[in-house]
Amino acid sequence: MSYIADFEKALEVGRPPNIKALFPNSRALIVSGKVIDRAMLRKGKAMTMAANGRSNLVIRGALLAAQRAQAALIIEIARSEGGASFYCATNYWNMARQVDALCNELAITVPVAIHADHYGIKSAADLPFARTEIPSMFDAGITSIAVDASHMQDDDNLLASLALSSVIPAWAGYETEVGEIKGSAGLSSAPEALFLVQGLNAHDIFPDWIALNNGTTHGLEASDAGIQVGLTADIHSALAKYGVSGAQHGTSGNSSERLREIASQTRTTKANVATALQMISWGVEVNDYGNAILDANGEFIKVPGQGVTEELWAQMKAYAKEKGWSKGNYKSLNAPFENRIMGQPREIRERMARRVSDFVFTMLTEVFNAQGTARHAVDAILEAGSYDLGPKAGRIESPDEWTEEKIRARAATLCTDKGPEGDFSD
Repeated sequence: MSYIADFEKALEVGRPPNIKALFPNSRALIVSGKVIDRAMLRKGKAMTMAANGRSNLVIRGALLAAQRAQAALIIEIARSEGGASFYCATNYWNMARQVDALCNELAITVPVAIHADHYGIKSAADLPFARTEIPSMFDAGITSIAVDASHMQDDDNLLASLALSSVIPAWAGYETEVGEIKGSAGLSSAPEALFLVQGLNAHDIFPDWIALNNGTTHGLEASDAGIQVGLTADIHSALAKYGVSGAQHGTSGNSSERLREIASQTRTTKANVATALQMISWGVEVNDYGNAILDANGEFIKVPGQGVTEELWAQMKAYAKEKGWSKGNYKSLNAPFENRIMGQPREIRERMARRVSDFVFTMLTEVFNAQGTARHAVDAILEAGSYDLGPKAGRIESPDEWTEEKIRARAATLCTDKGPEGDFSD
C-alpha cells in the first residue's frame, strides 16, 4: 500500500480527540507523542528532533525539513518560553493552531506531535494552578507533555507527578524528568531514575520518555564537555524493563558526533533543539551543530544576506543592549520582535525558514537517523487502529510499596547530588 493511502487512513483514526475537535476538516496528521516515540523505536537507533517553535518561521522551517526527510517530528515550547510567563510569541495555547495551519498550507504529510516541554513544578504550591492550566493546554491542542518537577527533591518530584496524573489524558505522550539540566553539576544517577520510574509505574503511569541531567546545558554552550553518553546508556539500561525512552535536552551545544552516539548507543528517541534554531533563523553564524560562533569581541556574527534584514538585526541588538541583556538572554527578543519579523518582505521570511529547514534536514538525516520514520509512525497508528497506542510496559511495581510514607522513606536512602541552586528552568 502506498504511503499516501495509509496516510489517509491514519488521518481518520490517528488524530486524538482534542485535535479532531479543534480541526475537524484538517489534513494535518497531528498525533500523540507516543506515536513519534514508537516510530523511532521501530526504526532503531533513531531519534527525531523536538524542534522548539519559538517563532512561526522556525516551525515552518522544521516542518518543511521533516517533510523532505519523511521524518516524524515534534514541535514544542517550554513553560518558561510559552507559558503564562513567556518570552516567545508561540505558546501552549497557539502552538497547535500554528502547526495545523502550516501543515495544511504546505501539504505536510508526516506525523507531528505538539509537546508542552518543561512544564515546571517548583513546589507543591504550584499544583492547584497546574491542575487547571494543564487541561486548558490539551483543550488547545497539546498532544504530549513533560511534567518537570526535577527542581524538587526526589520524593517531592515523584509525588507532584502523581498528583497531576489525573489531568493528563492517558493517550498523550508523557515525559518525566530527574535532575535539572545543569551541565556537569548534579549529574543524574540510575538509582534516582529508577526511583522515579518505579514509583510512577506502581501507580499505572508509564512514561514514554525520561529526561536526565547527563552533562549538557540549555542555551549557548561555553565548553565542549557536553552529553555523557556512557552515563546515559547505563541509566537507560537500568530502566529497560519499564519501556522508557530517553529525551535529550540541551543538544544545541553538543557536537554532531556526540549526538550520533546518543542516537546509536542509547535508547534516546527525542532530541530537543531550541537555541540553534533561533540563531539560525535570525542569520547568526553557527557551527555544524548549531552553536553560535562569536567574534573576537564576544559578539554574534550576522551572516550578510541571511536571516533577518540587516536593519532589523541592528534594531534587535540595540533593543538587547538597552535592556542590558547578555548573549544568553537574546532569547527574550522573540516576543517583542515576532511581529516585526513576520512583517518583513516575503523573500526575507522565506530565506529565514529555508535556513532553518536546511539545518533541520541535515540533523534529521545525517545525525539523528530519523529519515523515513513517518512510515513507521503511520504503521504504528494503523496497527493499533487508534490514536492511543497504549503503554510500552505494564505495571511491575506494587502500589502498596509506593504509598506516600514509603516514597519518602525510600527517597531518604538515595545518595544524590542535585548540584548548585539556581535558575535552570529552560
